[in-house]
Amino acid sequence: MPSTFGAVHLAHEFLEAQVQEGDICIDCTAGRGKDTAFLCGLVGESGRVVALDIQQEAVESTKALIAEKGYEDIAEVYLDSHENVDKYAVAGTVAAIVFNFGWLPGGDHTKHTQTQSSLTALEKCLKLLKPDGVMSLSIYYGRDTGFEEKDAILDYISKLPVGEFAVVVSEFVNRPNCPPISVRIYRTNL
Repeated sequence: MPSTFGAVHLAHEFLEAQVQEGDICIDCTAGRGKDTAFLCGLVGESGRVVALDIQQEAVESTKALIAEKGYEDIAEVYLDSHENVDKYAVAGTVAAIVFNFGWLPGGDHTKHTQTQSSLTALEKCLKLLKPDGVMSLSIYYGRDTGFEEKDAILDYISKLPVGEFAVVVSEFVNRPNCPPISVRIYRTNL
């Protein structure tokens, strides 16, 4: 187990078990590009990864990491909100979608995901998932941001239809200061 076992480790472990070579994946909150690069490694040269972020700094960081890893032919990185995710894929075609709700690591904490756009993005992403597709949500909250968003997301996913989705929520109960919440969503084979 890594010394910094956390939400990223849980997300990557989950995605690695689900994503296949040739799949289409979306990173709805590109951040520093770590999830985008990880997905590129899973889908291989025959796959496609779309990454979105609303901050130019995040887009630049992601593009730099993608170039460093040699994934330019696999990943497409856009300066756009995750609420516009449906512009980048067709319904029922996406194998995996990743979200990191909160703020850009090492960035300005006053710039963070917003409740309404995040809920809109989640709703659209559920339609983009192919049968047996998955979604990984890492919910970061704390200080004076993210509590409303966290509560709204958890409420929304708790009401997903049982026959269509399975939702698993994991929390770090022995960590102080609002530790991230890890969510795994499985779309059933309709």
